[in-house]
Amino acid sequence: MTAQDAQTSHGTEKPTGGTGGPVLLFPGQGGFDGPALSRADHGYSQVRAVFDEIDAVTEELSARRLSDLLLGDEPADPARLGADEPWVLQLAVYGSGLAAHRILTDHGLRPGVLVGHGLGEITALVAAGGYSVGDGARIVIHRSGLLRERDAAGGAMLTLSVSPDRAAHLVGLVDHPLLSVASENHDAQTVLSGPREAIDQVKAVAGRLGIGYADLAAGSAPHTPSLATVAPRFAAAVRDLPQQPLAVPVHSPILGRRYGTTEPLPDLLADHLTRPAKPSENSTENLTENFSDAVRALHGHGERTFVETGGGATLSSLVHRTLSEEGAGHFVTVLPTLYTGHGDELRLPDTLTALREAGLAVGDCLQPLRARLAPELTEREFAAFWAAAGRDVVQLVSRRATAFRDASGDAGTGGSAKPVAASGPTPAGSGPAAAAVPDRGELMTTVRALYARALSLPEGLITPYALLGAELGICEAEQSDLLSRALRHYGLPELDDVAPATPKTLNKVVDLITDLLHSHYSHSYSHSSAFAFPASSRRLRAASEPRSSGMRRVSKERSRVPTSGW
Repeated sequence: MTAQDAQTSHGTEKPTGGTGGPVLLFPGQGGFDGPALSRADHGYSQVRAVFDEIDAVTEELSARRLSDLLLGDEPADPARLGADEPWVLQLAVYGSGLAAHRILTDHGLRPGVLVGHGLGEITALVAAGGYSVGDGARIVIHRSGLLRERDAAGGAMLTLSVSPDRAAHLVGLVDHPLLSVASENHDAQTVLSGPREAIDQVKAVAGRLGIGYADLAAGSAPHTPSLATVAPRFAAAVRDLPQQPLAVPVHSPILGRRYGTTEPLPDLLADHLTRPAKPSENSTENLTENFSDAVRALHGHGERTFVETGGGATLSSLVHRTLSEEGAGHFVTVLPTLYTGHGDELRLPDTLTALREAGLAVGDCLQPLRARLAPELTEREFAAFWAAAGRDVVQLVSRRATAFRDASGDAGTGGSAKPVAASGPTPAGSGPAAAAVPDRGELMTTVRALYARALSLPEGLITPYALLGAELGICEAEQSDLLSRALRHYGLPELDDVAPATPKTLNKVVDLITDLLHSHYSHSYSHSSAFAFPASSRRLRAASEPRSSGMRRVSKERSRVPTSGW
């Protein structure tokens, strides 16, 4: 399999859990894909939930909402974000990683180990439970602020297509005191970090030597000894944040080992700023972040499934490249998440499908919606549709629900199990039936909640005027059973004899129940198993409601609606 295949396919084997679950890889600088995040935001509520938590911090510290910059009508452009304050792009990377992580874990995935690359190590520690999402955002903001303070002219990072040894020769050739090797991605790719003018000199030399290079959207220059003066201040700021034990192992490519479950993190996070730096006399830890060594170590411990949990597919490519060099590339599965790839399609649905088929994740939360809204589409087709149009569907439902609420008045708080006669005097002209029947808004709220619970659908999708069959995909038998259940909820007889066509909208269902309740109390209907509909209910098949062909018998044996929750 090629490096490109690693970005666009599921690998040559089914995913396996290794020693306890897949390895989740959290990208650092450059790990942001605006179109992919936008598509995920349309289809997965976890994206907004994560960025809402981050927004609370950015509003407090800068009076700005990060989601306004990332989750607008148009996908966010990394170049534009990089031209803003440094924390904007770094929090975009951080938030994308946590959003992908929450989507995966909400689908039942239980990772065996987490690995962060550069900035992604903070994301990994938060995902493991070491810090809250909000406090992790504070760490990223503190970090970016100190980086900018130390290098007011702007730092930069550069990926070189050479080994660490050749990269070190280039650093020596430029001879800038603040330029250094930041990380080794694999044996033929190294990242440099330093002031922008020094990085520009490296690019000029590399161009003359025919060495490939690529800028990283960083806006700062971490992992350099020049940050030694600000690292203690960073540690002090982070030390004030509450730390919790890590619930999932986190392997650090920078340390070359796993974090201890309750190991104090502030000093280690501060130390990451200055790597590579001269170690203490007793230190045996790596001088640079070595992602390829981390991948080899995890593979050696039996890990065979790697999931890039964030924007892009850079780490996916690095994993395959590293293990291919070891002759093990055909025995691993590497999966992206928030990545669009060729064809401009979000890869996350395919990844969830592959993990589910391997028993590493549970069913997609979109499946109940697909079954009701568009059963003719495949899972993959509906996921693509929801990613493109889900937000529009939700907004349409919200507008129609708001319009209905405004037109019908106060919707109330729900009905009781059975109609209870109202206490106090009866309004003039209303009669005893009106006193016993809940108001229409209350009926609508209760019936809507009952239908939503039985169908396992969000209440927002069951709008008053949506066609239960044509728009929501509820078959005739299910509609009949739902109506019978709603009638039983209000103590009305079941419809097990000849009846007119079942109402085709929730609005008509409520009309019917209202008429039956009035008739029930006004005429003291008997509670037998068979009764005739009043004339008013037979007129419900009017103008806007399709007519059924003839009369039919409602049969409880035809029902396929689950009974739980009723």
